[in-house]
Amino acid sequence: QVQLVESGGGLVQAGGSLRLSCVASERTFSSYAMGWFRQAPGKEREFQAAISRTGGNIYYADSVKGRFTISRDNAKNTVYLQMNSLTPEDTAVYYCAASSRILYSGTYYQQGGWYGYWGQGTQITVSS
Repeated sequence: QVQLVESGGGLVQAGGSLRLSCVASERTFSSYAMGWFRQAPGKEREFQAAISRTGGNIYYADSVKGRFTISRDNAKNTVYLQMNSLTPEDTAVYYCAASSRILYSGTYYQQGGWYGYWGQGTQITVSS
């Protein structure tokens, strides 16, 4: 089983920035597409960003385009989510996820059901 550990969450004021990291235990990290999802209280898990195995394809939810940047460093088995211009609506638990499936379009990258491995999550709270 692939183990994923997120870090970098915390409390930040509106307009601020955070950088989330997710470290994978899998030595063949480059074989996995990676995604970031979030879940706020009372809401369903929702897609935020995803990146293909080599980083050649990147997808974002409309709500975070221009604000969030996903990247990966396969040599470090790590995926990142740089979050800028945060708003209180971004408050949620953020999860990274890994998929061993070949995802052929952005539609698949955005669907949590295609990801087989999930981290424990890290809390992001944005104050107004």
